[in-house]
Amino acid sequence: MDQQLEMPLQTTVAPHRSRGWIPWLIFFAFVVATGAYLYERPPTLPRQQGNRRNAQPMSIGAATIDKGTMDVALDALGTVTSLSTVTVKTQVTGPLLQVNFKEGQDVRKGDLLAEIDPRPYQAALAQAQGQLARDQAMLNDAQLDLARDKTLVDQGTVTHQAYDAQVALVGQDAGTIEYDKALIQSATVNLDDCRILSPTDGRAGLRQVDEGNYMTPGDANGIVVITRIQPISVLFTVPEDQLPAIAQRMQQGATLPVTAFDRAGARKLADGQLETFDSQIDPSTGTIKLRAGFGNDQRLLYPNQFVNVELLVDQHKDVAIAPVAAIQRGLPGTFVYLVNPDSTVSVRKVTLGVTNGERVEILSGLNPGDSVVVDGADKLRDGAHINLRQDGQANPAQPSATASTTGQATPPAETGNPASPPAQANVPADTQSDGQAPDGATRKHQGHKHRHSQTGQPESGQTQ
Repeated sequence: MDQQLEMPLQTTVAPHRSRGWIPWLIFFAFVVATGAYLYERPPTLPRQQGNRRNAQPMSIGAATIDKGTMDVALDALGTVTSLSTVTVKTQVTGPLLQVNFKEGQDVRKGDLLAEIDPRPYQAALAQAQGQLARDQAMLNDAQLDLARDKTLVDQGTVTHQAYDAQVALVGQDAGTIEYDKALIQSATVNLDDCRILSPTDGRAGLRQVDEGNYMTPGDANGIVVITRIQPISVLFTVPEDQLPAIAQRMQQGATLPVTAFDRAGARKLADGQLETFDSQIDPSTGTIKLRAGFGNDQRLLYPNQFVNVELLVDQHKDVAIAPVAAIQRGLPGTFVYLVNPDSTVSVRKVTLGVTNGERVEILSGLNPGDSVVVDGADKLRDGAHINLRQDGQANPAQPSATASTTGQATPPAETGNPASPPAQANVPADTQSDGQAPDGATRKHQGHKHRHSQTGQPESGQTQ
């Protein structure tokens, strides 16, 4: 009987232990499922607060579309180049007696710059002139002897051989005369070179040598450098793709204005015009060199100066012009927020033309007189109510005409819910935050909510 009572006791205890883990397993699975649900569920309180703010008109800045002329200009980097740069050197040897210019002085072609000691060359000229006089006398004597010999030959007193020798002597003396004249001319040139004259108009630079130094033609530095700065030119490069438009305008006889700015591009230095372009394109850079001429009346341009160049290629007249700050890019493409008369905004797709950095040409989508949003567009959506600011205050009656460039704009989200926040085009969808939620309220789940936005599910007020 004892064995029979003990055996059932052992068989009933083992099943009881195995079934005891099942409730704990169910409880653990319930906790995990509840935690996952709560983590994946977007919070509703921040959304409701954001929706209440959306119901209020937002303060924005606006500008009016103008009608005017849009310049088609090219910006480039250029280097100022002189039309004439001459290093003045001596052509004769000798000590430098006198310097007749001041550093920085404007000189004209033919002005006296310096003088070399002329005495050796004056003596050489006098020697050549004396030799010429002596040889001229010898020639005259030989010509007289030739005339007498001719008479004696006719009489038979002098042989023809003696007569021919006299003819040759006259010719030799005549050649000596020509040689003496050349010596005189050479001595005259050397004497003239003792007076060093300016070879061109320009500005004298710093003096390279002082008085008293012995000068030779082989001196590398010379005496001074004369640089022509009025007029002056600027060399700059443009992409080869821009060359056809430039060449076409020049073939039509158009004058293409060129403006030179300082290194920072803030101050205008001079106005000029395009003169010509190079005959070859640089294959390593895909650019071509152009030369522009400047009168440089105020002398703000100097050789080797670095400048910013603006080349006006063409002008588009009577076109609609909008501030660049009004242009938005996103899912609809390129668009603007158009201010409606009922103090709301609507999305208007536009086609852009040329731009100058601050203004852009509108080819289609807007008309002159339209009002567009230029500040506060990152919080807008299609149909949103707005207040127009003026002098820093919200004023729904009078729009602001000042274009503000306060960052990139955001297009509206393409969802069925008009209250859903816009999806920014210039920020990845997985990193941008909801524009209507308060800062830090939805950062924990923002990645999950943007996934809802991408799949077309509503974001605001959504519950799982």
